[in-house]
Amino acid sequence: MKNHAVRVHPSSDVLAREDQLAWKLAEVAAERIDVTPEVTDMVINRVIDNAAVAAASLTRAPVVSAREQAERHGRVEPGSTVFGTTTRVSPEWAAWANGVAVRELDYHDTFLAADYSHPGDNIPAILAVAQHTRRNGGDLLRGIVTGYEIQIDLVKAISLHRHKIDHVAHLGPSAAAGIGTLLGLDTETIFQAIGQALHTTTATRQSRKGEISTWKAHAPAFAGKMAVEAVDRAMRGQTSPTPIYEGEDGVIAWLLDGPDARYEVPLPERGEVRRAILDSYTKEHSAEYQAQAWIDLARKLGTEHPELRDPHNVAAVVLHTSHHTHYVIGSGAGDPQKYDPNASRETLDHSIPYIFTVALQDGRWHHVDSYAPERARRADTVALWKKVTTLEDAEWTRRYHSNDIAEKAFGGRVEIELTDGTRIVDEIAVADAHPLGARPFAREQYVGKFRALADGVLAPEEIERFLEVAQRLPELTADELCGLTIDAELPRATTTGIF
Repeated sequence: MKNHAVRVHPSSDVLAREDQLAWKLAEVAAERIDVTPEVTDMVINRVIDNAAVAAASLTRAPVVSAREQAERHGRVEPGSTVFGTTTRVSPEWAAWANGVAVRELDYHDTFLAADYSHPGDNIPAILAVAQHTRRNGGDLLRGIVTGYEIQIDLVKAISLHRHKIDHVAHLGPSAAAGIGTLLGLDTETIFQAIGQALHTTTATRQSRKGEISTWKAHAPAFAGKMAVEAVDRAMRGQTSPTPIYEGEDGVIAWLLDGPDARYEVPLPERGEVRRAILDSYTKEHSAEYQAQAWIDLARKLGTEHPELRDPHNVAAVVLHTSHHTHYVIGSGAGDPQKYDPNASRETLDHSIPYIFTVALQDGRWHHVDSYAPERARRADTVALWKKVTTLEDAEWTRRYHSNDIAEKAFGGRVEIELTDGTRIVDEIAVADAHPLGARPFAREQYVGKFRALADGVLAPEEIERFLEVAQRLPELTADELCGLTIDAELPRATTTGIF
């Protein structure tokens, strides 16, 4: 890997394209690199993971809405597949519908560093274009690897959330780059697409603040849709704002760290294998990634100390954790909604006091039951929930930001004071399912997650058909690539809009 210095330049500098970050990203995408068996295996895992969480969300309102919007635009030949239906649609609309389905439950993969990301959000857009343009499994594989590489490298270097910019601003460029690799486009075309994708996908983090709305699931899908459109425009010879990152009126100068900003962005050297996907990790539980380890610790504590489940026995629970966890999903956010038993599912998903309480009491976490209104409003839960707070701990913040995978951590230390004066202290660094956790996810666990979430939604034969196709991804023909979807018997035409 090589670090690339990135800073703001006045227009008078006339910064050469070859010195611009967008060009360097495009160079990575334009180079044809063989994919290692280890990386190939992980791509297959994540394709299965995406389909699993999409299956579980097919009847949820945001997913129904997005799917029906896509279907309203009519059949397209050859077209792209949409989860839950056999209708073929234009690739940008398939990216939209499938992106919402994948993101709705907040239950797929993650990478956290200077910023947040769900790099699996790249897959719907890249897959949709692959199907419509009749590429094969090998092409799709390389495109997905690029999408992961670019997004994770940006996330390692550039913080968006510090300036209240939503993390999908790294997704637009990565998905455009991945599509560029898929199609074998030249550096110039990918450069223009990356610039357009970034320019159209910068938005504020209000979508993840306070009363969190259904747009949370739509935001990455919108970025994927914009990436498809950006590549299409760039292929037609249309250009983008330049330099998009470094310009004096560009993204860094006005949306991020300002005119004096300096970043070091790591990117693969020419000829270097793309391995970034191996640094990412999936979720065992349907909750914000920073809650994964805390769920595992809470389940353990509730089993070992059942008295903790009764609020009458507990005086206070303090989670000592990283800056991100404290200020984004903890009491440091200052959001009263994080303690509101009538809050939306999306809001509860971003409340570590709620999540820790329910996991402690129930000894498990379920993507539906744990968020049910009657579960959130239970009197003993509300009483215990209000006793749970978070505090930033400098060491856990340091470990959160560490570039050493062996010490990078997303958990913390819990200190529980009981009403009888005794104290219970425990800690956890990473989730059980993390590659360094107690029970790391491998193919068996990804397949198990798919079977569990698809049970009762997909027919048994459809479950087996998808798993057989997905596990042959690198060798799929263009015709077979359209089998990377799931179909289900679902109600049709349940929403009404302009289309």
